[in-house]
Amino acid sequence: MPIVVKLDTMMAKRRMSLNELSERVDITPANLSILKTGKARAVRFSTLEAICKVLRCQPGEILEYVDEPSESKE
Repeated sequence: MPIVVKLDTMMAKRRMSLNELSERVDITPANLSILKTGKARAVRFSTLEAICKVLRCQPGEILEYVDEPSESKE
């Protein structure tokens, strides 16, 4: 998947646990874990906004686009 979730890195920088962030953002720890591990298929802007507000960061510090190498057909 070309979108990499770096939520765990930002949480470590802010010294915040998954449970603390989930309480402050008002999202279940299970759903936050799915997002953190990159298994989420979508994220609501309101959730992203709340996470950024609590972690004092920009969305680009949490989400990153990584271009996958294309397979050449020869």
